[in-house]
Amino acid sequence: MLTQTQNLYRESDGRYATDEELQFFQDYIQSFPLRLTTYNKIRTSEALIVQQVQSQIRARAPHLLQRGNKDLSAKWKQDTLRILRHSALALLIDDRDRLRDRLLLWFQTIMRAFDAQDSCKVTYSIMQNVVESLLTREEAALLRPILEYNRQILSQASSIEEFPL
Repeated sequence: MLTQTQNLYRESDGRYATDEELQFFQDYIQSFPLRLTTYNKIRTSEALIVQQVQSQIRARAPHLLQRGNKDLSAKWKQDTLRILRHSALALLIDDRDRLRDRLLLWFQTIMRAFDAQDSCKVTYSIMQNVVESLLTREEAALLRPILEYNRQILSQASSIEEFPL
């Protein structure tokens, strides 16, 4: 939304915007009640979402939460909460570009430096299924594309082909 608004401002400099150029405002206004409800539900359910994802990783791919003898669970949880919170905000304001530019590309560099792309791939694959069970179909339909976007960006150069769900 913010990115689209900035683009509209830049592109319509010195003229009125067309109806087609303004359509994203109408779409956003119509979707706002669902976006707000979904945002609030994610906010109140974040601990449960992250706990369920972590439990599934521990059961199916526990090596992703360890590096040698070091338990990375606390760091994984901190990072996952950060990404989930920013994802919820991207959902609320309907702006994945802002999420990518302000967080994901930076975080992608860190994940590559620590060779953690596999963990990201599995985390956001599992999270998509977890939110399906905690949110309504309509709410999940808003969040899942953002989680998939996170998975794609953060798992680039992952050694895991596909993670069976």
